[in-house]
Amino acid sequence: MRGFLRSGEPFIWLAGSALALCLVMIGGLVAVVVVNGLGFFWPGDLERLELADGQVLLARTIDRQEIPGRPGAFRVQAKVGNRDLYGLDFRWIDEAAIARRERPAAAVVFERLEWGDAHGYLRRVERAGVTLGEEGRAWEALDRARTETSALRERIEALEAGELGAVNAEIEALRLERRRLEMSGAPAETLVEVDRRRGHLWERYEELAAELAGLRDRSERYVAFLQIDGGAERPLKVAHVVRAYRPNDMGLASKTGLYAEKVWEFLAGEPRESNTEGGIFPALFGTVMMVLLMTLAVVPFGVLAALYLREYARQGLLVRAVRIAVNNLAGVPSIVFGMFGLGFFVYGVGGTIDLIFYPESLPTPTFGTGGILWASLTLALLTLPVVIVATEEALASVPMGLREGSLALGSTELQMIWRVVLPSALPGILTGVILATARGAGEVAPLMITGVVKLAPDLPLDGIFPYLHLERKFMHLGFHIYDVGFQSPNVEAARPMVYTTTFLLLVVVLALNLTAIIVRSRLRKRYAMAAF
Repeated sequence: MRGFLRSGEPFIWLAGSALALCLVMIGGLVAVVVVNGLGFFWPGDLERLELADGQVLLARTIDRQEIPGRPGAFRVQAKVGNRDLYGLDFRWIDEAAIARRERPAAAVVFERLEWGDAHGYLRRVERAGVTLGEEGRAWEALDRARTETSALRERIEALEAGELGAVNAEIEALRLERRRLEMSGAPAETLVEVDRRRGHLWERYEELAAELAGLRDRSERYVAFLQIDGGAERPLKVAHVVRAYRPNDMGLASKTGLYAEKVWEFLAGEPRESNTEGGIFPALFGTVMMVLLMTLAVVPFGVLAALYLREYARQGLLVRAVRIAVNNLAGVPSIVFGMFGLGFFVYGVGGTIDLIFYPESLPTPTFGTGGILWASLTLALLTLPVVIVATEEALASVPMGLREGSLALGSTELQMIWRVVLPSALPGILTGVILATARGAGEVAPLMITGVVKLAPDLPLDGIFPYLHLERKFMHLGFHIYDVGFQSPNVEAARPMVYTTTFLLLVVVLALNLTAIIVRSRLRKRYAMAAF
């Protein structure tokens, strides 16, 4: 037995079992996230439930559970929709209380901009009080109405984000220019000229605002009347409908197409209903952009710091103390870095920039408040120890013979480091970058006080000069998960969005890491001779 233990085989099995257990747990976590997240987009059938007390509901069954304390008795969680009518989206129903269940083919799901889904039967469609279609022809009339309202909505969004937004930005720029001229003591003629230009812009703004109001009025004229089980007809403005479909009358191909459409909306659309519905493109864009800015900031400083400690600094007590400090920084709670970023970057650096370059905007801060630049720099500080340690280890792994051979051939020390040491250490440096990227992409606490917000209507990158707005606040997938999961008033409706956003965050981190891993693998093959 003692010989068996000394052989080391039990420890091999122990290590293999631990690895297998870790893989099982990770796989289980990913499976739970995938099933609960991606299943949210599938258009499930609607059931007409007649309860024993005479109540009738048109709902989609979400879950089925055994009732606590009543063995053999079950209850179902039904999404009844019509929150504006019932006050809630979901309801638990005792199966014993269901007298009859059926799936009517005419049942319709309306996904709305507000109040969640509406379930019912389409009776007629009107335009400014004139009936366009009813009963059997109501669905065709709804399709025509939705086609026109969708076109009007696109024109409204294009006008708001395009010319109207540009005019508004020019008006604000002229306001700041006038204040700057006033502060510098400019002559009255110059101020009058600025006022004249602002007046022309305001006239154009009023014209665009009137055009926008007209488009909205045209889109509001279409009204669909929905019959709710057990109730009267209820009007529903077609302009507020995002999507309408009859799930019980759809085949597998139709449902698959609708599923793909909803997934694309999730990836490319804007959030709505307190972020519990719609898309998360602003959060996705903000996360990727923040990670890129963080990487651009942390890699040069981390590599230079490690290069100095390993190649130039005289090894002694001070260098050892610096290394110990760097290692300790890796264990500091992230919220501490957030407080440092708030005090140093936001109030210190940002406030100074406002005083020097944007005095006309004060007391409203420009850079002296949270923004994507300060959040990225804060996370760069957070991940800096990881890059420094990984780079030092990579530099130490480069054989001394390569250095000596390069110097013997007449290279300067700088040439030797730039052309021999750094290329050979690049795979190890990228390992540090991968670890830093993975940690930075998932951090939330520092971002909550340095620039992330629940909803950011304007992206940090747009078509308005200077195009890249590093002072703007932004959305982040990690904070989006926290906000939807713990701050949403509608917990049941928010739960699927938590799973889907979590899955997307895992995909983003995996994609960023895979990119770095592929580059590292190619560099490792290219400089494999450095190991000999």
